[in-house]
Amino acid sequence: MRTDPPESGPELDQLTNVLDYQRETIVQKTDGLTREQLAQQLPTSSLTLGGLLNHLALVEDSWFRVRFSGLPEDALWAGIDWDADPDYEFRTAADVEPQELRRRYEAACASSREVVAGAQSLDQLSVEKRQNGMHFDLRWVLLHLIEETARHAGHADLLREAVDGATGE
Repeated sequence: MRTDPPESGPELDQLTNVLDYQRETIVQKTDGLTREQLAQQLPTSSLTLGGLLNHLALVEDSWFRVRFSGLPEDALWAGIDWDADPDYEFRTAADVEPQELRRRYEAACASSREVVAGAQSLDQLSVEKRQNGMHFDLRWVLLHLIEETARHAGHADLLREAVDGATGE
């Protein structure tokens, strides 16, 4: 169940609560749908609700665990030739059962929360560097994931409405 983020408080609490709010929005937009419904596209796009779930599971794993913490990638993504198949997580989502897509996403979010809880501070720098050669701090990762998740929550609004007419926050 979504809980409104706090209007004030420590920065870490605000950032993590806003991100959790967006994560829960994604979960709600996919709740109760069949595999076929999760694979439904709009005529002008290849995006699907299932693809968004799978993509966001990858994004959580990649930014928090792999790039920030230096941990190995989840077995789901190990060995994928991203150069040969850059849309792998979107393309393959239609072959995955709804409960597995949600489980992947929720597990990735839980792992990300563990990384955040284990960090020294929002100023802690990443193990990996960005393409520009600079390290990023945990604050940046949280802000980036808020932006990424919120953007895809907007996509999910449109996709869900097209599937069954459901609208809402």
